[in-house]
Amino acid sequence: MKLVIDHQIELRQLKLSDAKDIFDTINKQRSYLGKWLPFVEFTKELKDTEDFILSLIKAPKSTFEYVFTIRENDGFAGLIGFKSTDHTNKKTEIGYWLSEKFQGKGLVTKSVTRLLGFAFQELKIHRVQIKCATGNQASINIPKNLGFKFEGIERAGELLTGNVYTDLEIYSKLKND
Repeated sequence: MKLVIDHQIELRQLKLSDAKDIFDTINKQRSYLGKWLPFVEFTKELKDTEDFILSLIKAPKSTFEYVFTIRENDGFAGLIGFKSTDHTNKKTEIGYWLSEKFQGKGLVTKSVTRLLGFAFQELKIHRVQIKCATGNQASINIPKNLGFKFEGIERAGELLTGNVYTDLEIYSKLKND
């Protein structure tokens, strides 16, 4: 599946052949990405990325999550997708990360906007949330700029590299917002 954003940017459903691009990006940007993304510490070899992708691709329908590569001019820029989807209550969370060299171009803002449309119109989701580490201003700006409502702080909500907990800001958007 492919979700087109514009003539330069598209979201492509994750596939096993994306593993090398993802791993190489993580491996080359460990200190940059690892500051906010706990999985970087545990991604030591290509097989770790392949195992992650296979766990998503082969998930049973009841736990399947849509995850996409973000592509600009066909080049890999990052990942975005749903997590912790609750089909009974029609709610989900969007998670994302972007390679350092693609920062500041609006790719994540455009990608979240496209994913919101997909969630609300096609998947019939009612509530989407985004959680951001309290110090990660670039990530926090995404839901703020897209009209998400700030709901509060999840104290010590994520364990980062170095066994350090960070608080998470929680933002949400409802289908009828």
